[in-house]
Amino acid sequence: MINTAGGITGGDDFTLTARAGEHSSLSLTTQAAERAYRAQPGQTGKIRNRLFVGRDARLDWVPQETILYDGSALNRSLCVEMEDQARLLLVEPLIFGRSAMGEVLGNAFFKDRIEIRRQGTPLFLDAMTLRGDIAAHLASPHTAAGAGAMASLVYVSPDAAAQLGPVRDMLPDTAGASLIRDDLLALRILAADGYGLRQSLVPILRHLTNQALPRSWMT
Repeated sequence: MINTAGGITGGDDFTLTARAGEHSSLSLTTQAAERAYRAQPGQTGKIRNRLFVGRDARLDWVPQETILYDGSALNRSLCVEMEDQARLLLVEPLIFGRSAMGEVLGNAFFKDRIEIRRQGTPLFLDAMTLRGDIAAHLASPHTAAGAGAMASLVYVSPDAAAQLGPVRDMLPDTAGASLIRDDLLALRILAADGYGLRQSLVPILRHLTNQALPRSWMT
């Protein structure tokens, strides 16, 4: 997926719909990290992604990081509809400001929602809203202990339970993985910055994609 605008700012509205047909395999990624730029007061950028996974199909949603700039305003949602025996790997990496430039998110807005259903039945729902001084909020030891990057990952597959142990063995101390149900594994990783996040995330993605992580992740 290529964002020809180079980033998202207030007033932008992007929608993507993708479908993995019956018995097919589809992998979706981005050519580079997405950027949420500073927005004008009262304006919010919007991203609406909808994915459909057909019977006995597999879809890997593996975009590269979304970088939030100070002053950005972004409302994003991802809705996945799965048929019987469909499989899904979903990851959303997020970076809170450009640490290499000394940037902190002193005033920004980010709203995110991930919803996964199988034949209309809810499997997974995760929602998050951050506003104002996000850096101060993340600094709390009960929130993120000052982490500058985060990734959420969901793996829906018949072998999810078997993957719990191997995935946990690859996690840093600032991460956790849980088996929500026999066929659904969810994990979240916190890291000091984007580089540290990739060090933890890439081996897990390689493992869960059977070493078929898109090439753009390696550049």
